[in-house]
Amino acid sequence: MRFIPTELKDAHIIELEPREDNRGFFARVWADDEFAAHGLVSRVVQMNLSYNRVAGTLRGMHFQHAPYAETKLVRCIRGAIYDVIIDLRPDSPTYKRWIGVKLTAANRLALYVPEGFAHGFQTLEDDTEVFYQVSQYYTPSAEGGVRYDDPAFGIEWPLPVTEISEKDKRWPLFNG
Repeated sequence: MRFIPTELKDAHIIELEPREDNRGFFARVWADDEFAAHGLVSRVVQMNLSYNRVAGTLRGMHFQHAPYAETKLVRCIRGAIYDVIIDLRPDSPTYKRWIGVKLTAANRLALYVPEGFAHGFQTLEDDTEVFYQVSQYYTPSAEGGVRYDDPAFGIEWPLPVTEISEKDKRWPLFNG
């Protein structure tokens, strides 16, 4: 695996290093010791799968409050997404900045999302599946979020929003 730092402090793109032959390829997608060697959280306690029927579906922008803040490793295993993270750590040099990364089944990239970041994505194709590895158990009482269209961040989504949950529409505007 290659660990590629992004412009946001502590966030990384993880690129596979496939070993190819006439059968296809083999690649390691997770190695606890490699993540730890890069100073990244390597604890995984839960894995989640999100299936999304139509392109333009938006899920986000989610996080969990301390002490249940979570680190995520996000990978698109079918279709394509525009994956967005926002640094919400007040002491970070990249506080309130966001990036978007195109994750697809074809490019096989993953995005490492540190705790203290809001995370969300928009599907770019119908029938898209997203797989997450998470460092904390989902805790409903610790759930938080910010609006996907909050002017405090100015996220530029690639498609009009076709589907979004009522909860994601109602996250508060950022106050920080």
